[in-house]
Amino acid sequence: MARTKRKVNPILPVAVPEEKPKRVYQAGGYVRLSVEDSGKPGADTIINQQELIQSYIDSQPDMQFYDLYCDNGRTGTNFDRPEFERLMEDVRAGKVDCIVVKDLSRFGRNYRETGNYLERIFPLLDVRFIAVNDNFDTLTAERSQDGYIVPLKNIINEVYS
Repeated sequence: MARTKRKVNPILPVAVPEEKPKRVYQAGGYVRLSVEDSGKPGADTIINQQELIQSYIDSQPDMQFYDLYCDNGRTGTNFDRPEFERLMEDVRAGKVDCIVVKDLSRFGRNYRETGNYLERIFPLLDVRFIAVNDNFDTLTAERSQDGYIVPLKNIINEVYS
């Protein structure tokens, strides 16, 4: 009988490729309501924004809720807001690496500054940004596809303010 070459050495274990652990984002929810809209009844209240963001984060297997940042009665035309500044401190400290908002207008209504955060600051800090109602997620957004839509929405948000 002819001898055959062994394909696997029965003494040495076969190396199994390790699965790369999936990243779990520490998500900070950000809500904002302007001075004009604060206290008015309607769909866009602070509580509704909080519930939307909390349920979104809870439904995502790759996210863990870290904290909620709420600027009630603050304009979106600039980023000089106390809770936004606290959020950015937590981002710089590495406590938050994902920011979730209801939509882009809740994040900001200044076209240039909003674009600066989305295009430069957040990628530099390795921060994922999600606008739930706008179906925008920097993790899955293709620059060629959303490259015109997001700036256009930001321009509209600035004009609205």
